[in-house]
Amino acid sequence: MRAIEIREFGGPEVLTPADVPEPVAGPGQVVVKLAVADVIFLDTLLRSGWGGEYFPVRPPYVPGGGGAGTVLAVGEGVDEAWVGRRVVAQGSGGYAEQIVADESKIAAIPDGLGFAEAAAVLHDGTTAVLLTRAAEPHKGETVLVAAAAGGAGSLVLQLARGAGARVVAAARGERKLALARELGAEHAVDYSEDGWQQRVREAAGGDGVHLAFDGAGGELGQAVFGTVARGGRFVTYGTSDGSLADIDQRTAEERGVRATNLLAGGPPAPSVAHAALVEALDLAAAGRIRPVIGATYPLARAEDAHASLARRATVGKSLLVV
Repeated sequence: MRAIEIREFGGPEVLTPADVPEPVAGPGQVVVKLAVADVIFLDTLLRSGWGGEYFPVRPPYVPGGGGAGTVLAVGEGVDEAWVGRRVVAQGSGGYAEQIVADESKIAAIPDGLGFAEAAAVLHDGTTAVLLTRAAEPHKGETVLVAAAAGGAGSLVLQLARGAGARVVAAARGERKLALARELGAEHAVDYSEDGWQQRVREAAGGDGVHLAFDGAGGELGQAVFGTVARGGRFVTYGTSDGSLADIDQRTAEERGVRATNLLAGGPPAPSVAHAALVEALDLAAAGRIRPVIGATYPLARAEDAHASLARRATVGKSLLVV
């Protein structure tokens, strides 16, 4: 079957079309014929060789963490009724025509939701639901969403607005700021410009925001932390430069800021992640969140998808059409 293979770590050019064996469902597994493969920023980091201590992938391998499609076959112990159903599936080797996944890591796609929209919430929708559960934005609060035009950030923005919060969006460039406004942000600030933190504080009334979601990490994430008012909350999940926001816990305690790193404890329990995925699919099907699909590429052009992400040129979600 057709797939994209990485034979050595490197830049986007190492993403090479290849023919690989079709997967076979083992006990408790299903084989899914993918219509759309999900692309997340983590894929680009792993391709470069980052994160080996957390994600033990070694070339040669097929990148990608899943997508949306139709169940082709089931393994021992799996209900045959899954065959022919539209599902999203999480599993390794997602940049391919078929993927094998554990039954516990698939979810039925609700009626009325397309393959592309379902694939777009597979990872980022799950993340957005888990983030808002961890932070609990409230009606009347001012919430900063950094990296607000990304796949997860754009969904967090919508969920915060749905909770009744006033949203300040931070992103880079007018195209991304315009998208944030379209999704409901009351203020949009370019964090590539000097003085952006002060503009965020002013938008929040001068003292800072009640809650900040950091989708960037690194030094930018630390700057996002600086916009939180005393007694506020800060949640980080970003690694745009390969590093997390390093927040000094003593400083956080002195300011009474509850700082949460969604990635610090490793992946959530499978049952928790699955419940969040199902919730995200239902929210998308009901129109309460709208995944912003900024770019789609044929499977063979995975290199272009990664190159666009590396340039920070992608607005919204990137997907591969299989």
